[in-house]
Amino acid sequence: MEPVPSANTAPSNTKEVLNGEVLISADTAPNGANGAVHEPRSDANANVPNDVIQCDCLIVGAGFSGITAIHRFRQLGLKVKCFESGGDFGGVWYWNRYPGARVDSEAPFYQLNIPEVYRHWHFNQRFSDHKELRQYMAHIDKTLDLRKDTFFNARVVDASWDQQANLWTIKTTAGHIAQAKYLMLTSGLLHRTYTPDFPGLENYKGEIHHSSAWPEDFSAKGKKVAIIGAGATAVQITQELGKEADELTVFLRRPSYCLAMKQRTWTEEEQHTLKAFYPAMFKAGRDSAAGFPSARQEVGVGDVSTEEREALFEDLWRRGGFNFAISNYNNVALDKDANKVVYDFWRRKVCERLTDPAKQKIMAPEIAPYYFGTKRTPLEQDYYEVLNQPNVSIHELGKAPLKSFTEKGLLMDDGTEYDVDAVALATGFDSYSGSLTAMGLKDKNGTELAQSWKENGISTYLGIMMAGFPNLFMAYTPHAPTALSNGPTIIEAQVETVAAIIAKLQAENGKTIEPQHAAEEAWKQEIDTMSKYTLIPYTDSWWNGANIPGKARQNMIYVGGINTYEQRMKDAIAGWTGFDVATA
Repeated sequence: MEPVPSANTAPSNTKEVLNGEVLISADTAPNGANGAVHEPRSDANANVPNDVIQCDCLIVGAGFSGITAIHRFRQLGLKVKCFESGGDFGGVWYWNRYPGARVDSEAPFYQLNIPEVYRHWHFNQRFSDHKELRQYMAHIDKTLDLRKDTFFNARVVDASWDQQANLWTIKTTAGHIAQAKYLMLTSGLLHRTYTPDFPGLENYKGEIHHSSAWPEDFSAKGKKVAIIGAGATAVQITQELGKEADELTVFLRRPSYCLAMKQRTWTEEEQHTLKAFYPAMFKAGRDSAAGFPSARQEVGVGDVSTEEREALFEDLWRRGGFNFAISNYNNVALDKDANKVVYDFWRRKVCERLTDPAKQKIMAPEIAPYYFGTKRTPLEQDYYEVLNQPNVSIHELGKAPLKSFTEKGLLMDDGTEYDVDAVALATGFDSYSGSLTAMGLKDKNGTELAQSWKENGISTYLGIMMAGFPNLFMAYTPHAPTALSNGPTIIEAQVETVAAIIAKLQAENGKTIEPQHAAEEAWKQEIDTMSKYTLIPYTDSWWNGANIPGKARQNMIYVGGINTYEQRMKDAIAGWTGFDVATA
């Protein structure tokens, strides 16, 4: 689910390569951050057409969301085209190439529910790495012939609505111009990278690589390496670099509560046998809260004996993956005392592996720094064993913040200096809104979305449409269960709902559809009300935009689960509740 590309070694600025042209992008990497060259990954067609591209629906982005949209909208009989900023299909898995990059949703659920695609595909592991996922994307492309309708190396920089013609006009950096009745944004939840404005970063003479722009030929052998971050991406990078580097220093503000991945090999034969049950499994996943066919316990932590509770905890832990989080007792996310019981068990499991007392105090302190499950719980394979190694050290930024980068490394507020050969930036993404506000998208009155959301905060209706943007739809978005869901499952729920909206609109001879401002406000209030009964609001993270300085903190998550969310969308479109619909 996490978000990354080959980079030149320590270039002077962040750069993007589009159709062979190198563009400086200061806003993507403030203060001249190094190492973000996005290079085309294939020889895919990126020819600029001589004429305006005419289609029924223009899709922006060719990851899981965009691929799903192409397929589903074709099934409606629509003429579909897609603009993708990268050089091939895959979305985050086109860019994600850092050491250890791997999905944390397990097979067979991290794939699209398209029989002609899964019938002849076999995964090698329970949790696929970035290489296998790119192979899977190539398989989808070959099976569905997606490439004929997709333009690569085509980053959208302008999208405007013509009220007279009732059409969207979309332009790319490569010179493409398209007109479409419908515009579908599938640009991703974790796409636009974030690099903090580190003091003195331009002075550092060593290598700097952001996780989203990783040089595939990088080696940590014989080097002193610093990694900044402790989220899901940082966990994966740490696991790999800690085995290679002479010294690895992890700089963090607070630890992640990692869960055991329990990786294993998948055989082709067992997958082939299991495919007979795929339809029922995918349906069960779609009918669940998180996209996996599992459910929370029907009782709370305090409703059972200590022995029964410990037995369940042990069973869930042995299963691996997210089972300990999503199949636990029903009040863990609601009750502080119940949450502490779960945290204490988690801590005990971690300390059995991370035996260094000083590191235990940082990574698994006796008093929880935040409530369990109120921010991302990454999956790990041997993270704590690597942290336990003598060549790996941990620096708490909360106790001694970074004062400045120097020519040789990092200088901390307490005077400590770290001389390093390379720095890995696992500093995350401008989540939810970053990709949507970076494409020059304007509402029907000509106001840019970036300006509107900066001034008024993020607003959507049902997480799939926005007031003032006729015939515009989105997937993998804010105000939906995205951060709490298996990616392909929530994507299919949203895209298929959009397809149902378009089909209904076409059947009723509709011309345009857009949500009402009042409906947006009511939706925001609904998700805020649901969230306030949980422990999530107590923790700042990328879930509420707190990882970006200056970004307004607001609830981005619908906590009711995929099944409830999808029914909520169906109820709304049945009678066009909250929508303004114009007919021809």
